[in-house]
Amino acid sequence: MICDICGQEGARMRKLARTYGKGKGLLVIENVPVMSCPHCGESYLTADTLHEIERLKLHRESLAVERPIGVVNFT
Repeated sequence: MICDICGQEGARMRKLARTYGKGKGLLVIENVPVMSCPHCGESYLTADTLHEIERLKLHRESLAVERPIGVVNFT
């Protein structure tokens, strides 16, 4: 794929977890497609991905599944 930032061939899609909000309002979205370029080092989301993230955030009450997570304080 061609990088939208530097225009070079070699960008690839990776699936990552992204977090939005904090505390009780924290939402974790798994398997978010993130474009990553080995040439310029940039990572970015496509417009379609951003629209889908907004849709997921808007409908989080009906789509989200609650799971306990471990939290560690880095000190």
